Amino acid sequence: MKTEKGTFYTTGEFAKMANVSLRTVRFYDTKGLLKPSMQTEAGYRLYSDEDFVRLQRILTLKYLGFSLEEIADICVRDTDAGYVRHSLSLQQELVEKKVEGLRRVSETLGQTIERLDAGENVDWKRVLNLIHMVNMEGSLAEQYKNGSNLNIRIRLHDDYSVNKQGWFSWIFEQMMPVCGRNILEIGCGNGQLWSKALENHADAFEGTQVVLTDISQGMVLEAKNRVGEREGFSYVSCDAVELPFADETFDMVVANHVMFYVKDYDKALSQIKRVLKPGGVLILSTYGRDHMKEITTLCKEFDGRISLSEINLYENFGLENGEEKLKKHFQNMEKRIYEDALKVDDVMALVDYIMSCHGNQHEYINKRYDEFKGFLARKMSGGYIYITKSAGMFYCRKGEK
Repeated sequence: MKTEKGTFYTTGEFAKMANVSLRTVRFYDTKGLLKPSMQTEAGYRLYSDEDFVRLQRILTLKYLGFSLEEIADICVRDTDAGYVRHSLSLQQELVEKKVEGLRRVSETLGQTIERLDAGENVDWKRVLNLIHMVNMEGSLAEQYKNGSNLNIRIRLHDDYSVNKQGWFSWIFEQMMPVCGRNILEIGCGNGQLWSKALENHADAFEGTQVVLTDISQGMVLEAKNRVGEREGFSYVSCDAVELPFADETFDMVVANHVMFYVKDYDKALSQIKRVLKPGGVLILSTYGRDHMKEITTLCKEFDGRISLSEINLYENFGLENGEEKLKKHFQNMEKRIYEDALKVDDVMALVDYIMSCHGNQHEYINKRYDEFKGFLARKMSGGYIYITKSAGMFYCRKGEK
């Protein structure tokens, strides 16, 4: 159909041109990914050539393995070249991991065929183990992709904190001395605590043994990639409520911003106490009810339906209630506060942080993305947005025998 505004296609014509089903076009419409450019008085939905390009992009991203949520983010943020480039680069890395895994399987299958042709025995266990390992690595790669959200949140604190010492430096300062100690970290995330400590205090690790753990295998892999194959460092994927270590193994356990995620904190604390040596130390960091409160307020002001988290994590295990929850397991404890705040003067840094959170913000911001950026820009017209931080730790010592 030709109009003064250009050529348009009915839903059926559009689907046929794109070689997809009518159901696919309607599905992307209902998900808000591909709205028609026009609708006639009779109710016919009409699509343009620009819509065709948009559909091709959606189909390409879907083929590459992006989720609908990720595709929605890219489609509404396609003017932000840095974000789109980062997303595609990350997906390229995952594809390369899969290709490498399949190449190894192909080589092994080729060798197996040669053995069969030569009448030799085949080690079927080796073949099956390789296939299992490749499948596991594919799963790790998908989990590794999710680590980017954590990196975004850490980066906001790194770049805009008033306290120039930095959170990880402060945590490590509370741990000193580490020389000659056996240390366990629960919920190691991307391993940044240790990469920064090694960069600034490499001489402090003589004789130190560090075990980094996380319930997410993807996070363990990212920590291993960041810290590296270093003497004294090992990596284990495990749940905090079932630590696979012998009694009284560690001089120190570090739980950095992780206890509020643990479903059964009593069981986790019992496990921590079990693996600590007498006189051993638990460093458990968390945050309080005012932490980053301005970001929540901003989002609510823009759209009252936005919630950046399904629950308030500080209610699970925070600075205000942590002491009460800990005293069943540790009588000797001290609360230490990290004095800091953020002054954020970059709209996109704040947008990236908000979009990386675990709530429902995608549902309400994606549809009004440019409007949301403009809203934050106006709020930042005074130069920056001030954001409160309320974070600290409980320094706990296990009693001597």
